[in-house]
Amino acid sequence: MHRRMLSIFLSAFLAVGALTGCSSVADDAESVAEAVTEDAGSLPSGNVSLRVWGADEDEELINQIISSFKTQYSSQATFDITFEAHSEANCKDDILGDVLNAPDVFTFADDQLMAFVASGVLKEVSNSSEISSRNLAAASEAASVNGKLYAYPLTADNGYFLFYNSKYLTEEDVQTMDGLLDAAAANGKQVFMEMNSGWYMYSFFGNTGMEIGLNDDGISTYCNWNAKYTDITGADVAEAMLSIGTNPAFSSTSNDGFAGGAADGTFVAGVSGIWDENSIKEAWGEDYAATKLPTYTVAGQQLQMSSYAGYKLVGVNSYSDNAVWAAVFADWMTNETNQTLRFELRGQGPSNINASSSGAVAESKAIKALQMQAEYSSLQRVGGTYWDAASTFGTLMIEGNPGGKSLQTLLNEMVTAITGEESTGDLDGEQVNAESDASTESSSEDGQADAATEASSSSDSDSAVFASSQDSAEADSSNEASSEAGSEASGN
Repeated sequence: MHRRMLSIFLSAFLAVGALTGCSSVADDAESVAEAVTEDAGSLPSGNVSLRVWGADEDEELINQIISSFKTQYSSQATFDITFEAHSEANCKDDILGDVLNAPDVFTFADDQLMAFVASGVLKEVSNSSEISSRNLAAASEAASVNGKLYAYPLTADNGYFLFYNSKYLTEEDVQTMDGLLDAAAANGKQVFMEMNSGWYMYSFFGNTGMEIGLNDDGISTYCNWNAKYTDITGADVAEAMLSIGTNPAFSSTSNDGFAGGAADGTFVAGVSGIWDENSIKEAWGEDYAATKLPTYTVAGQQLQMSSYAGYKLVGVNSYSDNAVWAAVFADWMTNETNQTLRFELRGQGPSNINASSSGAVAESKAIKALQMQAEYSSLQRVGGTYWDAASTFGTLMIEGNPGGKSLQTLLNEMVTAITGEESTGDLDGEQVNAESDASTESSSEDGQADAATEASSSSDSDSAVFASSQDSAEADSSNEASSEAGSEASGN
């Protein structure tokens, strides 16, 4: 009956779009069972059937986890647990679109959390304090809404940082984008970054004081990246991106991707994620190195580049016929032992504190670089309108702004497309009027200043900004495409 009621509820919900040291296996099992059943009572006995969704590449891993789980709890119930390969990027749409056939346990990207919570598919985790305490704080935050934990953190590796070849680049070179590009040029090489992808383009705006995020409806996006009133303005960032994007030592495109370009000697550095670590190791051997993203020059200062960080989570369908056992399995699937196993078999970085700081995980240069970058990273919380608009803007910066529009106009067009509301980059209300009056009084002076600035910087502009055009990469087409950027692109 409750599944029928869920179907009725979600049909209405979708129709109106209202998305407003290492512990032993035995120790893990005991803590899981005690914590999960503290509020739910004794674990039910008898026959227990569970369906588990995960990435196709996870089949061997999850089947091992299922086997160990069944062995551990064999005296308490008879289990029929099946793994079903399913795209994590499409998990939200497929579950909310067909709730009667939804799995009991599923893995998904953290940017889908709000929809699952709003729909009632996910309820607050009963042993939330225990789960949060064993995981990185950022991972627990990614699994929470309004301070309440709704899912089980699984990985903490869906982010990006800088790979570099220490044969050509020093630790000092990689501190700044200027240093990177100069050193690469001196060696006849290039630095790779997908500036025309919203996933990576965020790094230029994320640490400026300007803002982007989801509105309370959980669908639409607010954004002021065209701001004229911030200490670092949108135009400042655009100018910096244009200068970098048109530098001959910078590339946003590669027929074989970053790993291919690293292997053939084209690239000596690149912005990517842990999914490329094995390929880069093979390409550069002992010269392989990794670190946080560099700073870049904007508005006359060095600013640390930001990044998006993504997390993989495990959800328990609150309408499962075996919800208590589903919670026990989700807890088991994400414990220290099994997150370590996931790293060993799949190379995915654990969210578990102990697992991420010991053994082979702690020795991974990519994991260390990701942890260094974590201080400057943010959760990806944007709507679907963001991706195409950001990609278009990034492409124009790479191509040297071939249409000749003012950078402010291009920023206004991007922000308008992202938010769905006309935007000029001015403050709202009376402050806009005050700024407008001041701007009118000094318009002639501004014009003269612009002309002087243009004249004095013409040589730099010719050589550094419009020196060359780069080919544009394909634009991200949806919000799910970003989830795949860090999970599907990495084979997660």
